[in-house]
Amino acid sequence: MAVNRTPVLKRCRALDLDPVYMGIDKKSNRHAKRTNRKVSEYGLQLREKQKAKFIYGVLEKPFRNYYEKADRMKGMTGENLMVMLECRLDNVIFRLGFARTRREARQIVDHKQVLVNGKQVNIPSYQVKAGDTIEIKEKCKSSDHFKAIAEVTGGRLVPEWLDADLENLKGSVKELPARDMIDVPVDEMLIVELYSK
Repeated sequence: MAVNRTPVLKRCRALDLDPVYMGIDKKSNRHAKRTNRKVSEYGLQLREKQKAKFIYGVLEKPFRNYYEKADRMKGMTGENLMVMLECRLDNVIFRLGFARTRREARQIVDHKQVLVNGKQVNIPSYQVKAGDTIEIKEKCKSSDHFKAIAEVTGGRLVPEWLDADLENLKGSVKELPARDMIDVPVDEMLIVELYSK
């Protein structure tokens, strides 16, 4: 399986992204930018795509599949793409506060510690739907690992489209998110322009 092993803070610096969006509180050492370099239109589009891929932890081929699926759906392609990325199970686990970062959320899902509507799901890219209940397995809830996570993520804001019970490590999807509910600094229109060439 292909894995992106680039150091997170280094990648954040390269993409001009605040590490907070990755679930990391550290500050990236921002070096003085060279202002004489002009970024082409293609360069801007590519950066937005790389930013979205990096934030959600999706590699190139699956990302392209998401785009093609979003293109076939009704409505705006860019908004559909962002909603699909936001509804990935690993992202929802992160948003509910059951993991410190999306990478950790992915690992929790991989390790078969998550139940969706009472059934075990170990696919990080699983698409949650409105009305789904998501919880951590009963035998994992009492572990020190999840207690430590709850301490760190306790103050984190849960998006309005989710309902979280951090004490019982349980949550539900109230509705699918609209684009204005997704606080990710990505201009999806540039991604659409890039793929529609």
